[in-house]
Amino acid sequence: MSFNVAIDGPAGAGKSTVAKAVAKEMGLIYVDTGAMYRAMALFMLREGVDIKDRLKIAEKCTQADITIRYEDGVQVVYLNGENVNRYIRTEEVGEAASVISPVAKVRENMVRLQKALAAQSDCIMDGRDIGTCVLPGAQLKIYLTASSDVRAKRRYDELTAKGQSCNLQQIKEDIEDRDYRDMHREISPLKQAEDAVLVDTSHMSQEEVIDEIKKRCGQAREK
Repeated sequence: MSFNVAIDGPAGAGKSTVAKAVAKEMGLIYVDTGAMYRAMALFMLREGVDIKDRLKIAEKCTQADITIRYEDGVQVVYLNGENVNRYIRTEEVGEAASVISPVAKVRENMVRLQKALAAQSDCIMDGRDIGTCVLPGAQLKIYLTASSDVRAKRRYDELTAKGQSCNLQQIKEDIEDRDYRDMHREISPLKQAEDAVLVDTSHMSQEEVIDEIKKRCGQAREK
């Protein structure tokens, strides 16, 4: 039986960064579910689909073949055979992903792939509904969060470091809007699983968070 770790939490909580680091140090495969939804969002934007048109999204999503592969130890997301790693981390794609992710047909396709990946190998997976929907049987579930002010500042610093011009207040408002959408969507809303460990990173360094999750992984593996 494979060993699975589920990390859920709101946008900007540091899930991906922490999951990648823990995966590398604990010998787990990291499955970035957010990247998969971002690839679907990129597909819709490229196709000129109105991301608020759920019927059109449900119709078009079957045309997007999204796969994850590891090449030289790096996760690569492929959209219809194209490596789209460099295109899926923009704010536009992130916002679009949040809007299309509640569409039933989109989630159905993604969840099937995610479950298959987890069944095949020891992995750590992060997203919005991993512990509650995708991997309800995961040996360890973490709900990673931080205040919207802290998450906005982290995102602001990240974008500024890349030389991108951005507005801190706007980033905070976007994060809070995304939180509301994620928590109130009809299908698989963002919420803490009953058996998940709550980790608030507002006053923790990245290294402290990684150490905490590694400790929890070690304990879960010994059970």
